[in-house]
Amino acid sequence: MSVKSIRVCLSPALLPYYDFTDTVAVVIDIFRATSSMCYGLANGARAIIPVAEIDECLAYRDTGYLLAAERDGKVVDGFDFGNSPFSYTRDKVEGKTIVLTTTNGTRAIRHCQAADTVVIGSFLNISALTDWLLRQDRHVLLVCSGWKNQFSLEDTVFAGAMTLRLRGTGVPLDDAAIAAQSLYLEAREDLDAYMTRSSHSERMRYLNIGKDIAFCLRENVVNVVPVLQGDQLVSSEALQPVS
Repeated sequence: MSVKSIRVCLSPALLPYYDFTDTVAVVIDIFRATSSMCYGLANGARAIIPVAEIDECLAYRDTGYLLAAERDGKVVDGFDFGNSPFSYTRDKVEGKTIVLTTTNGTRAIRHCQAADTVVIGSFLNISALTDWLLRQDRHVLLVCSGWKNQFSLEDTVFAGAMTLRLRGTGVPLDDAAIAAQSLYLEAREDLDAYMTRSSHSERMRYLNIGKDIAFCLRENVVNVVPVLQGDQLVSSEALQPVS
């Protein structure tokens, strides 16, 4: 079995121009939202609720949920944590529901809700995600969260890595997928060094969170595939039938 086609959306601002029919949307925010989502669910979080705005996140105060908010790479004051994967360790998140808002990734998820299915991609779960997508027999739209609706090198390189893994004989690619694959082929010999070129990695180093970059570029740390069910991201293995 193979996917029907592979398309890459280089910015959430372009999503209104895409047809979501019979499509799995894979939301990508490598530095760091989607990496942390994968890591948190793998470490036993019950669910992650992605919301677009800080006020939406605050509405869950006093519910017993953990509240996480990031803007411009920094933890928002008054929240439990932001979107560093090192905040999503088992001792902090096991058995908990997390409400999360980030600069780019959670907004991109909300913009993809017209898709048949929304899943989360990162290098941390790249093999598990590849296997899951190859079983779907649907169109795949790889959605780069970018940076404030602008192009993002790290998200596009990951989209290229997924394109290379998913494409089979005769699987149609759009031009953005072809370009993303070319970027990944250029980058893959030394991904860490290549990603130092990205503007977001420079922002993260300025904020003294360079260790997050190295962690988010590790492959196959987890086997979980986060899937949006209703307003919550849960592990594909924990999905409940929709009545």
